[in-house]
Amino acid sequence: MPSKLIEREMRIANLPHIWCPGCSHGTIMRGLAQAIENCGLKREDTIIVSGIGCSGRAVGYMDFDTIHTTHGRALAFATGIKMAEPRLHVIVLTGDGDISAIGGNHLIHACRRNIDITCIVLNNNIYGMTGGQYSPTTPTGDYATTAPYGNIDRDFDIPLLARAAGATFSARATAYGVNEAISIMEKAIRHKGFSLVEVVSVCPSYYGRKNRKGDAVRMLQWQKENSVPYAAVGKMNEEDIKGKIITGIFNDDDFPEYTEEYQKIIDRVRVK
Repeated sequence: MPSKLIEREMRIANLPHIWCPGCSHGTIMRGLAQAIENCGLKREDTIIVSGIGCSGRAVGYMDFDTIHTTHGRALAFATGIKMAEPRLHVIVLTGDGDISAIGGNHLIHACRRNIDITCIVLNNNIYGMTGGQYSPTTPTGDYATTAPYGNIDRDFDIPLLARAAGATFSARATAYGVNEAISIMEKAIRHKGFSLVEVVSVCPSYYGRKNRKGDAVRMLQWQKENSVPYAAVGKMNEEDIKGKIITGIFNDDDFPEYTEEYQKIIDRVRVK
């Protein structure tokens, strides 16, 4: 029998999900559902937007008004929704390739505008749905179907990219540390302005197999053993944090929110 949370927040008729065995996307999706419930968001006031990729499947299971958009354009669609109906809670579910490759330009401009959207990035370090190509977050030297001799690109740090572009809330969690992920996603949802939370997922089918990372249990165990709290980074030397997953909230700042500032312009024009 499904849990009460699943009954309340998911489209039961669409379950079980189609993600590969061991994929963490289901864990993260359930964590987001818990965060939404903990924040007390009403279904009629919440819309969830996705792009294309493994992460995009989540909107088919979550029992909200949802929209499955084109590749890389989730934030563009979400921006239009938020501008049209600022009262809505707009949540974007996206993947590492979707948000930082074809969607990279939309990401940096959503960040700089500080529009009140919550962006959850499910990062499995690879393009899983389309055959295991390397993505902008595939670590340098790792393998993929399009990097059979190793990836020579440097990988993006998505939360730091978002913070540098102007996001007023950026953070990272892992699928292993799901309770921390839920807590951070709650804070991101409550934050006024653009918030981004990267949750590091595991993909044993493509990334794990190509890079001999073992099964899902071993990959999650690696997350457990190689995660470092952001608060501790300042006390560590560079060598100690090399190759580690830095988790926690990177910044939580106040800055005028875009739709509220836009409304001020409308109000001034109406007065004239």
